[in-house]
Amino acid sequence: MKALELIRLGSDPSAPFPPAAMALDEPNGLLAVGGDLHPHRVLNAYRQGIFPWYSAGQPILWWSPDPRTVFSTDRFRLSRRDRRSLRASGWRLRADADFREVIDTCARIPRPGQHGTWITPAVRSAFMALHRIGHAHSIEVHDDDGLVGGLYGLAIGRMFFAESMFSLRSGGSKAALAGLARLLAEWQWPLIDAQVENDHLLRLGAETLPRESFLAELTSLCQLPEPPCTWRERVGEPTLADLLA
Repeated sequence: MKALELIRLGSDPSAPFPPAAMALDEPNGLLAVGGDLHPHRVLNAYRQGIFPWYSAGQPILWWSPDPRTVFSTDRFRLSRRDRRSLRASGWRLRADADFREVIDTCARIPRPGQHGTWITPAVRSAFMALHRIGHAHSIEVHDDDGLVGGLYGLAIGRMFFAESMFSLRSGGSKAALAGLARLLAEWQWPLIDAQVENDHLLRLGAETLPRESFLAELTSLCQLPEPPCTWRERVGEPTLADLLA
């Protein structure tokens, strides 16, 4: 097990990160501390398989766990029951129509075993800035009365990094993730980064990759030409029935 030796980041948002291979074994993936959430620094981190994750009152902590949990967009798995239910729901999918509401709902919704939120005001501000420059995106599932679920994340090249999701009605987050996977598969974006495994993600078909393999995939996908932009018109407003046909 590696010794507890963390790199402390300085104030320059363009300063390099230490290699992900230097991350600790325990806690798994903890790599560096400090710095800020300037969009340039955040994008640089994600390109190297590093992400911020910390609680209010803590310094910014930067992580690169091994193994890494991902979805292959063409192998996202729904049970027959879930697929049938979502297709019959009448729900529709949108993107980037209300990013602010999605990230705010992700921050405030209660989660089992979780006290507070890691989506601190600084994280929220950073992702709002990344949304304005076309890198952060929201996927929203809605019915005639409004949002029923959604998620947000970060896009670089043809790589999507999922950050958080929520359900206001049963199946809302599952619908958002399934819809996103279908869209990205159609666009030939092969992976969604889900960061750290849990039973729910594994039941949906998530798999784990050794960090070295993940980083090799990541480097290639982030370099593919996909200019940052809003996804609102690109996605349109398809029904779940159409997406999951």
